Amino acid sequence: MASSGPAADAARAAFRELAEARGHAVDNAREAAAGLEAAFESGALERTPTLDLMLGDLRRALDADEGERLGGKSAEAARLILRAVSRELDRA
Repeated sequence: MASSGPAADAARAAFRELAEARGHAVDNAREAAAGLEAAFESGALERTPTLDLMLGDLRRALDADEGERLGGKSAEAARLILRAVSRELDRA
């Protein structure tokens, strides 16, 4: 069953706003994932195994050595994963 209530709705909306924001997809993905982690910690949203897997995939797509710039493949992977997370949030 999906998390419900104003806090859950606000967390979903905040995630989607960050995920769809103008700017670089990698930066947006990092901010959106951080906001989602905060929502899990606060109890606004329930962490699910599927979301954990998706967020793990996102972390791997965004992983870079210090000073390394991520390219188009990372940005495209981030966009795809963010869309999948957004759909899954309706079930979380």
